[in-house]
Amino acid sequence: MERAEQLGNYLYGETKTVKASPSGVVQKRSKAPSNESSKQEDDEEENGELKKALQSAIVSEKPNVKWGDVAGLENAKQSLQEAVILPTRFPELFVGKRTPWKGILLYGPPGTGKSFLAKACATEADGTFFSVSSSDLVSKFMGESERLVRSLFEMARKAKPAIIFIDEIDSLCGSRSEGENDATRRIKTEFLVQMQGVGHEEGGVLVLGATNIPWGLDSAIRRRFERRIYIPLPDEAGRLTMFKIHIGDTPHNLSEEDFRELAAQTEMYSGSDISTAVKSALMEPVRKCHKATHFKKVKEQGTDKYMPCAPSEPGAIEMGLMDVPSGALKPPDVDADDFYRILDSIKPSVSNEDLVQHQKFTEDFGMEG
Repeated sequence: MERAEQLGNYLYGETKTVKASPSGVVQKRSKAPSNESSKQEDDEEENGELKKALQSAIVSEKPNVKWGDVAGLENAKQSLQEAVILPTRFPELFVGKRTPWKGILLYGPPGTGKSFLAKACATEADGTFFSVSSSDLVSKFMGESERLVRSLFEMARKAKPAIIFIDEIDSLCGSRSEGENDATRRIKTEFLVQMQGVGHEEGGVLVLGATNIPWGLDSAIRRRFERRIYIPLPDEAGRLTMFKIHIGDTPHNLSEEDFRELAAQTEMYSGSDISTAVKSALMEPVRKCHKATHFKKVKEQGTDKYMPCAPSEPGAIEMGLMDVPSGALKPPDVDADDFYRILDSIKPSVSNEDLVQHQKFTEDFGMEG
């Protein structure tokens, strides 16, 4: 009995040895009052460390992406404004049973602007924006992943109005199956409990998810997202706007007709594909300068500049790019031919099979964006 008491003291962090009485009966030890409090202090310390680990998920600086920077997607922008902007700016709109959305799922082919919309939310919203990924919430230690999920939602409720943006949410909340490990199942269960918000005051926290494969989501998680918005490939008007946005103030000689022709020729291109094509086309003047074997002198604001030219052009000087004096180079403007040349080599990244799957999911569970 004495040995058992000593083992008990050791396990519970007590160092005081309990001796047996002369009669052989072990004296009943008094429970250390500090045992429960020390355990509570340890829990608080551990929760503080978990929350500190999640501090990197808080977007402290605005990404500087406005609603106007998002081409098209009017329904998606309206839904996000209803859930994010209006409740804080006009709380009198949401009274009685009229409450803002608690969960919005953005789904669609890759590169269509789902994460870009989330950045616009972070810029326009007045609350705290949490941007998390699976690596932020998955831990190798038993039980810590669930506590990270719980800590994330606790931080969001304390900082409300808040938005929790989870990109590629299918990697965390895929369909449950018999073959999955216990840790993955517990993370999903904790997500379900926290998104339901049982025992917590409703409102103030929006969970915004994004995925390219919505059919891979667990059905219970899918139900928690009250609005499921399809983010499709951009239409022709949207593609025209994207070309103009991505070119920006870069010197070019494209006409409005050229922009319309480019938009017409890029059907099935995602926003990411168009961004890649424009970046590559904007590099064409750099390539021309690098490959040039002859340059000619041109006047720009009264200063002599060197511009690449064909060897047969009048005034052509045989020289390479490295022979041009520093600060005296005048690169050619981007023209439509640069874009047509690039579009011949850059193909769409989305296939018809991908679109069919997304359209089928939209018919079954989603809504048009």
